[in-house]
Amino acid sequence: MRDANLHTIYLKDYTAPEYLIHNVALNFVLDEEKTRVTSRLTMSRNPASQSRDQSLTLAGENLILIRINLNDGNDLTEEQYQLTHDSLIINEVPQQQNFILIIENLINPKANTALEGLYLSNSMLCTQCEAEGFRKITYFLDRPDVMAKFTTTLVADKNRYPVLLSNGNKVDRGELPGNLHWVTWEDPFNKPCYLFALVAGRLECLEDSFTTLSGRRISLQIFVEKQDIDKCGHAMQSLKNAMRWDEKVYGREYDLDLYMIVAVSHFNMGAMENKGLNVFNTKFVLARPDTATDSDYEHIEGVIGHEYFHNWTGNRITCRDWFQLSLKEGFTVFRDQEFTGDRTSKAVKRIEDVNMLRTRQFAEDAGPLAHPVRPESYIEINNFYTLTVYEKGAEVVRMIHTLLGAEGFRKGSDLYFERHDGQAVTCDDFIKAMEDANAADLKQFRRWYSQAGTPVVSVQQHYDQATKTLALTLRQSCPPTPGQAVKEPLHIPVRIGLLNSDGSIASCLMQGTNQATEEVILPLTQSEQSFTFENLPASKPILSILRGFSAPVKLVLERSLEELAFLLSYDRDTFNRWEAGQQLAGQIISGLIADVQQGRELQVNPVFIKAFKQVLEQAWDDLSYFSLLLSLPSETYLAEQMQFIDVEAIHKARECVALTLAEQLQAQFKTLYLANNREESGQFDAGAIGRRRIKNTCLGYLGKLENKEIQEWATTAQNTAKNMTDQIAALAVIVNNPHPARQSCLDNFYRQWQAEALVIDKWFALQASSPMPDTFAKVLSLMKHPAFDLKNPNRVRALIGAFSQANPLHFHAANGQGYQFLADQIIALNSLNPQVASRMVNALTSWRRYDKARQELMTAQLKRIISTEAISGDVYEVASKSLL
Repeated sequence: MRDANLHTIYLKDYTAPEYLIHNVALNFVLDEEKTRVTSRLTMSRNPASQSRDQSLTLAGENLILIRINLNDGNDLTEEQYQLTHDSLIINEVPQQQNFILIIENLINPKANTALEGLYLSNSMLCTQCEAEGFRKITYFLDRPDVMAKFTTTLVADKNRYPVLLSNGNKVDRGELPGNLHWVTWEDPFNKPCYLFALVAGRLECLEDSFTTLSGRRISLQIFVEKQDIDKCGHAMQSLKNAMRWDEKVYGREYDLDLYMIVAVSHFNMGAMENKGLNVFNTKFVLARPDTATDSDYEHIEGVIGHEYFHNWTGNRITCRDWFQLSLKEGFTVFRDQEFTGDRTSKAVKRIEDVNMLRTRQFAEDAGPLAHPVRPESYIEINNFYTLTVYEKGAEVVRMIHTLLGAEGFRKGSDLYFERHDGQAVTCDDFIKAMEDANAADLKQFRRWYSQAGTPVVSVQQHYDQATKTLALTLRQSCPPTPGQAVKEPLHIPVRIGLLNSDGSIASCLMQGTNQATEEVILPLTQSEQSFTFENLPASKPILSILRGFSAPVKLVLERSLEELAFLLSYDRDTFNRWEAGQQLAGQIISGLIADVQQGRELQVNPVFIKAFKQVLEQAWDDLSYFSLLLSLPSETYLAEQMQFIDVEAIHKARECVALTLAEQLQAQFKTLYLANNREESGQFDAGAIGRRRIKNTCLGYLGKLENKEIQEWATTAQNTAKNMTDQIAALAVIVNNPHPARQSCLDNFYRQWQAEALVIDKWFALQASSPMPDTFAKVLSLMKHPAFDLKNPNRVRALIGAFSQANPLHFHAANGQGYQFLADQIIALNSLNPQVASRMVNALTSWRRYDKARQELMTAQLKRIISTEAISGDVYEVASKSLL
């Protein structure tokens, strides 16, 4: 068991750094196994530090120290410093003036399978330094509040590493004996070391340019391996779209003359916003119509936007400490969500974001690893790159936008940028700028950053026909979470609208006001509050509440099936209209789950079929939104609605609804499919994307029928599609149903795309998430497939991650084979890549939500994991906290 070397770091213990680093000169002599790193640091005592210790402690891991030199004197002797497994302590350094510290060390990129620091990806050398990877490159004050100017010189073999990249501007280059060449890069802006980047290899470059609003010309470069150069066009256009959007919406102009992106195939995250040199997972750069789906195209634009937006919300202004991670990530996720909504469909983007939040982040809030948006403590910082910090953090920023309005939010962000440019700050500094710019009081709102868990808002209505008033009583509560037994009331913006019985808008006139509006935001700040609406029509209006999902809460409001069907037909709010359909389907499926558990015959309520049919028969301009209205709640979301999860009953009930819809609305689905089944490969306008989405949604339902004609439609589409959206959708219909050509279609797909790694990831994931009875055996066989690589995070997520996180039916098999399989892989990954291994543990953390037999099976595997010799801190923290 690994616990002796672990220690918890607390926000309350934050102290300013004892020393500052002003300038960093780095020299790398690059080699796969013996890279020599020389750092020249200009340092001084930090006047803000209260410590009087004359020693200097630098972080460092897996480094071979060669020499240390202070102020260009003699190299230090071993009596003058100490080495530990994670630090270098220099016993005495100058206290009154700047001093120069030179450190020389060796590192082995090839052996670095954790992919933190400098590592090898195929034949390319690249870095990942966030959060604490720089200490695996050289000894340093590896913390975000130590900011310095970096100059980097890279020396390497000309043939092996013809391209040498780092942050900032290229200022010099030359050649050396022995077929070596060198390039020097200079970054004019102060930055913490987590934003450092280095890339070296044989790379091709796509070049373009962007002219800012002030007339400056920015050179844009995307570097990829040679075989991928034809898949960079969309990424380049996405970058230009993001730059223009940030100028228009936030007034932020890019500050360097060069912006670079590099795509690497081995990457723990999606991408990294290193100053001027973004390093990306290939998944979020490479796209061609025949290899990438419409969803891939959208995600690429969103992630490229996200990393570009970090230039101001993360780079120019960064975090004081890692507890403030949501300062940059929550704000930037909100920015990229709005960017994508403006570029595609706001309705669809909002629904997709909320869907993910409610299925995965709410589960995080309800589990043993629940933590606030601004955590109070951690053992391994990598474990706090969570949905709570990112997605819930974005919802907190969105609520500020809702409370202040678009104009007020822009005023606040302008003040934030002006006040804190070049600084490392806190979440409170962000809130303070919003308050000061708008003369607003957000004191209570701050609790969203410090209080864990998902609030529950319950609603009661009372309509008085005599006075034509509607009284709403709202109550908020939040269940206890680890370390927080008592919860304080939050400031929750609740957006509502009212509908008349004919579907028309009923004006909202709040008691005590004199202006009626179509919509109102109720400020819920107490445990219980009442709000009254006056001058209403003679009949009770239909309440549309939490419009646009105006706060990340669980809403408790009793609704009849008829009322939900009415909202599905008439609600003007696109989110709430979709939500009504989801609640309607959820109530129907919930009833069927009870029928499954009681052994009763399954029969779908006609109210749902009728409501679904009405949606099908309406005309829709936004076909992507239309396809979402036709979607059923996922099994994962349905599980979140149950106190104790019954995976078999959920699957059987949901499949019953899908099959019934397919049987009773077969004619409508066929008509819709044929009407939208056209060849539009390479077209990515809203119309073409919507037509692909709606036809593939219809094919998904029709595939349930085991009808020979439909099976031939799917086979033909899989064999002849010229775009990946249609091809993978058809293959999904084949793989997820008892299709006679299932194996031959899978084999053909693999032969067609075996040279395209990202497409083969889809092939692995599709099979791992299939509900077919032979899936577990298939997963075991795929582990031995020559294309599977446990060292590649994308491949691990595609097979092991898809099975454990996207296939509840088979992962939670009653015999526990799924749990044992996952634990085996976590233990194997632990020695290769602890960060990826720890994220795989999450599939076991909700064990309390299952029956007693499964609880015992899951906890047994968690105990096996933490008792494994040399278990990493990353894995130990998640697994051990899950058992508390």
